[in-house]
Amino acid sequence: MPAPAYHWLGDTPLQWRTFLDTPPQEDCPASAGVFVIPVPYDSTASFKSGARHGPAAIISASRHLEDYDIELDRDISQVGIHTTPELQPNMDGPKAMIANVRTAVGSAIRRGKLAMLLGGEHTVTIGAVQAYADLYPDLSVLYIDAHADLRQAWQGTRWGHASVARRISEICPLALVGIRSVSADELEYASARRIPMHLWSPHSPDNLRDAIAHALAHLTANVYISIDLDALDPSIMAAVGAPEPGGMLWHEITALLRAVSQNANIVGFDLVELTPGEGPLACAFTAAKLAYKLTGYATQDRYDF
Repeated sequence: MPAPAYHWLGDTPLQWRTFLDTPPQEDCPASAGVFVIPVPYDSTASFKSGARHGPAAIISASRHLEDYDIELDRDISQVGIHTTPELQPNMDGPKAMIANVRTAVGSAIRRGKLAMLLGGEHTVTIGAVQAYADLYPDLSVLYIDAHADLRQAWQGTRWGHASVARRISEICPLALVGIRSVSADELEYASARRIPMHLWSPHSPDNLRDAIAHALAHLTANVYISIDLDALDPSIMAAVGAPEPGGMLWHEITALLRAVSQNANIVGFDLVELTPGEGPLACAFTAAKLAYKLTGYATQDRYDF
């Protein structure tokens, strides 16, 4: 183990800008199984902006998580979690930013790391999926969102947050879950292209069971998971740019993620669209706990503890 950094400060307590507040001597890129990649970017937001502050808020809230997870009965952090520096926003446009994300994620996964991408707007997911598709020919994507994001273009760009699922559908198979806001054109496109879409209906007693069955029926052996936090109900996740009522609750999204982890290999994932200024601080903590929980699901059979 390398010598602790900042030893010249003696025993003075310090706080680190890393996921879980991991000190430098434990935040080792070489031995880490997971790379946390913050992407503070939100240039195509069409309702409430501010998702650029999401990654920092999640990382800050993660300092207060317990390393031990009751459900999984283990310290998830033992997999080794390295937090990279933030990706600098590229103002040449979303396509340029997507290219930067693809490069960063590709570099991590070629080193054998599982990438946890923290957005930022949903656009950044395209770059991550491009990188994973380069490595996994059989890749599929579980796309958890309140919105279908299947527009050909929105506000003059094909690479904005409203077109992310459509761009992904041009790369690899995907299954949409949690959808409760969709245009007629998007429904027509999904039907024509046979893109599987589960419309979230909290009034149905079989809603969660149907969502899980839908996801498992349409995913391949290697799965990338993208979570737009507006998939969650505003009662537990108000801090998003485009909230929609009637969303998923904590036990529902974790049940879905747990089921997928038990039936497929989760190769990477992202959490996007946290907009801290639009809701209470509890939302950042919920996002951080969800990221940590999904890290546990994704790595539970991959490493010896």
